Amino acid sequence: MSEIQTFYKDKTMLLTGGSGFLGKVIIEKLLRTTEVKRIYVLLRAKRGQEIQERYVAWESDPVFEILLKTQPKAMQRVAPIRADCLEPDLGMSDTDRRLLAAEVQIVIHGAATVRFNEQLHVALAINTRATRLMVQLAKQMVKLEAYVHVSTAYSNCVVEKIEEKFYPEHLSCSADKVLKLSEMLDIEMIDNMAPALMGRYPNTYTYTKALAEQVIQREAGDLPIAIFRPGVIIASYKEPMPGWIDNLYGPIAVLYGVAFGVLRITRLNVKAQAGIVPVDYSACMALAAVWHTAIESRPQGDPAIYNFTPSEDNLITWGGFRDRSQNLVSHYPLTKMMWCPFLHCTTSPWLFRLVAYFYHLLPGYAIDVVLRLRGQKPRMIKLYDKIHKNIDVLAPFVDTTWKFDTANTQRLWKRMSSLDHNIFDFNMRGLNWDDYFMQALSGIRIYLGKEEPHTIVRGKKILWRFKVLHRILQLTLCCGAAALLWSLHKVLAVI
Repeated sequence: MSEIQTFYKDKTMLLTGGSGFLGKVIIEKLLRTTEVKRIYVLLRAKRGQEIQERYVAWESDPVFEILLKTQPKAMQRVAPIRADCLEPDLGMSDTDRRLLAAEVQIVIHGAATVRFNEQLHVALAINTRATRLMVQLAKQMVKLEAYVHVSTAYSNCVVEKIEEKFYPEHLSCSADKVLKLSEMLDIEMIDNMAPALMGRYPNTYTYTKALAEQVIQREAGDLPIAIFRPGVIIASYKEPMPGWIDNLYGPIAVLYGVAFGVLRITRLNVKAQAGIVPVDYSACMALAAVWHTAIESRPQGDPAIYNFTPSEDNLITWGGFRDRSQNLVSHYPLTKMMWCPFLHCTTSPWLFRLVAYFYHLLPGYAIDVVLRLRGQKPRMIKLYDKIHKNIDVLAPFVDTTWKFDTANTQRLWKRMSSLDHNIFDFNMRGLNWDDYFMQALSGIRIYLGKEEPHTIVRGKKILWRFKVLHRILQLTLCCGAAALLWSLHKVLAVI
């Protein structure tokens, strides 16, 4: 048993955000590789499902498939607790609160709304106020050994070089004052104040995560606490299975849109560095940070911060992301694709809108007309409206290169044993990007496209047909343009 495994043996944990992308991988990793005693998970009722129904449904989630084959009773170590980060008191009963205060030794607070364009009052409640409430709860935990707050590498995106430190000077108003405003003012008024409060922050997500970090800095006191700042979390590399993903957030949405044949132009700076990290590496880093926080005596001053982004020795650009994706799409084509996959990129907003009109909107209107004639509900223009809004929201993050200091993260890696390096691998320096994208494309096809591996042959036949049609369309358009130019030339010659 390794050092980190020994640390987690018989421990009782509290995890928020356990139903999220990273949260599920953390739970699976703990259950599969450690002898953790209990994982309390805060859950809320959602879409008519009570927390017990949501919890039971996890057993059919692909992320737990390998675990449950080898440890059929593993999920018995997970205990859901009713809570809601939108509620002023976390929506938790006094009985559950006393239970957590008496038993919990480790806290990972990962609950957040990751919607970039979330209304400010919602983002404040979930990302900032809930952080304060969790810190207050942690102070009541008599056995607490370590608390890790999951932030984001872009919580301080208003500066281009982001060190492992706090940046309160970039907030127009302190977290305490903003939270007081949100309590005094009605929802509409606080949302209308968003531009003034956010200042240079591009969206409510990064702003409220920055506020949450200030809450930690000012209110954590002597808690054994650290902040984990992962980059853009994308599909898994190796664990629990290669390419696992369950959402369409961020760059994976772009990749899927291209593979589906509906996204053909986007705003992207191909020279900018991509701060992307696999979800399994992020989970391992979070668990290692917990261990390190517990065993290291906290120095005087601010809590430790761990930036987690691609290594300076192994960077990848957004152009590299695009090129690898396009090169591999022929290996894992979707049988449901709507056209031959290709993607053009621009950093110009006006050029994007112009090309999108021909690449997206005109074909979209044509498809919707056909759907109406068939008596079906039109959907393409509505889809493109959503795609274009997401592209605008993501634009600042795919157009800028940030430099991240990762000294604390590197020190943590060096502190780990070779056995823990193998079990809890998060070494971005050794990640093979070509191999990673091969796994990610396969996973996207299986877990997002819901297509079985044996349909790849049929997908390749469909791709070949679309390529032929694409070339025919290109030839037709070129001939049409040439004929038009020739006609104009003759008219001008006569004049």
